[in-house]
Amino acid sequence: MLDHDDILEARERVRATSRQTPLERSHTYSAMTGADVHLKLENFQRTGAFKIRGATNRVATLSADQKAAGVVTASAGNHAQGVALAATRAGVDAKIVMPEYAPIAKVKATRNYGAEVVLAGTDYNEAAERAHEIERTEGRTYVHAFDDEMVMAGQGTIGLEIVEDCPDLDTVVVPIGGGGLISGIATAIKAETPDARVVGVQAEGASSAAKSLEKGERVSLEGVDTIADGIATRSVGEQTFPYIQEYVDEVVTVSDPEIAVTIVYLLERSKTMVEGAGAVPLAATLFEKFDYEPDETIVAALCGGNIDLNTLTNVIIRGLVETGRYLKIRTVLKDRPGALEDLLDIFTAHRANIYAIHHDRTSRDVEMSDTEVEIDLEMRGPDHVEAFLSDLRAAGYPVDVLA
Repeated sequence: MLDHDDILEARERVRATSRQTPLERSHTYSAMTGADVHLKLENFQRTGAFKIRGATNRVATLSADQKAAGVVTASAGNHAQGVALAATRAGVDAKIVMPEYAPIAKVKATRNYGAEVVLAGTDYNEAAERAHEIERTEGRTYVHAFDDEMVMAGQGTIGLEIVEDCPDLDTVVVPIGGGGLISGIATAIKAETPDARVVGVQAEGASSAAKSLEKGERVSLEGVDTIADGIATRSVGEQTFPYIQEYVDEVVTVSDPEIAVTIVYLLERSKTMVEGAGAVPLAATLFEKFDYEPDETIVAALCGGNIDLNTLTNVIIRGLVETGRYLKIRTVLKDRPGALEDLLDIFTAHRANIYAIHHDRTSRDVEMSDTEVEIDLEMRGPDHVEAFLSDLRAAGYPVDVLA
């Protein structure tokens, strides 16, 4: 069984490879929530995520024969990079199986860290099946992304750092995918500060831990669907689930729109970029998915920053839409001189800034004497959007909100 001593020993093994990442109090999120909110910035870790800790500890504990035979693993991206770097630093050959649709940036980074990458399957579970085939045929050691006590011990070193940097900790909020991160952190936190609360967070589209705790046994989902690809697993681990049951006080879920809004907040207000999985602890705090007292000291573990740039573009737009900062509408005008100017007078009155405008006189959805117009707008918030749309409709314009 994983215990506190395992995590203390892991800290010595990973010290040379991983960084002790900053823990900073956020005045912004403290003011927004009324709590005393701190951010554990594990997105500043080497390889951009916490996975290097567990991977380093696991590779360090391999026997000489296992190191000679090499390692193999499956990962959506962050564990892949962690194993690649840890293996390269230890002189061990690594083969990494990643889902076919893994973010391009993570695939390239994994190769750059020295591993051979094999693309197979549509998600983590299918990639893992291929990795286990390689394990059997090539005699490599499988380095599990989460269901391994030495991996869990490595991730638990984050818990040690949190307690050192925030001794008055009341609650730590941690993402859950397969459960390795929260198992390690919770084990460390409960040993160091037994009265502290551990809250786990999952995406609604990958909520296996929440469902498993409700049922009292591990539940495997038929599929996952979330922008938080780093925690998009169908089930928690066989080894991690008992630790979640014993040490985690509560598991909550957040929606993809809430994750997107939180990523935008972190970019705009904290000048910090995280991936979806890294945003879920703060999202759960900002959207009050769990109860907390005024001035309660909360640490949100931002576990990774490896977000694909194409995904980031979509997330930013969605976040702006959710906060009333971006609006896309479609309306219909008479196809005659001055019609657009009349419409734009309403825009000017509301100081709605136009990003783009597109006329379509050929649309089959309008009369031949009309023209369809799509307009992208910068807005100032939900109240601004509501007042603007109300005036447009009061002026007789049919309005469809597209985004």
